[in-house]
Amino acid sequence: MPGATSEDQSEEGSTTFAEFGDSIDTTTFEQVLEMDDDEDEREFSKSIVYDFFVQAESTFQKMDKYIQERDLAQLSSLGHFLKGSSATLGLTKVKDSCEKIQHYGAHKDETGTREEPDDDICLRNLEKTITQAKQEFHEVERKLRNFYHDQE
Repeated sequence: MPGATSEDQSEEGSTTFAEFGDSIDTTTFEQVLEMDDDEDEREFSKSIVYDFFVQAESTFQKMDKYIQERDLAQLSSLGHFLKGSSATLGLTKVKDSCEKIQHYGAHKDETGTREEPDDDICLRNLEKTITQAKQEFHEVERKLRNFYHDQE
């Protein structure tokens, strides 16, 4: 497309940044893309993104385990960990859900401002939010795999 920018389309036009919607902060993601030596191959950014996919899947599996064990502190820690990783890539929806996971695991409400002493309420909120985070992750994973021309 003549005159198209990276904001309009990837190198071969498969995924436009507009298609990322509110799932990905394009300014942050573009900073990751700037680290690539070769804009056609995008090997460096792709390796970072694909490492995140593996990391996220592993973290969600751990979350499922800790939900069963009712280990709120571990869930809070994992939420914090995945929040940071997703924020680095600009994955805003995943980051926001992971922040809620962090708060619920710390016996707080979703904003982290009000105490919630009831473990059962925290666990229900965690189950719901982890499910949401997984859905958001799979949505953004699909979009990013398309951006890198990889349908798995």
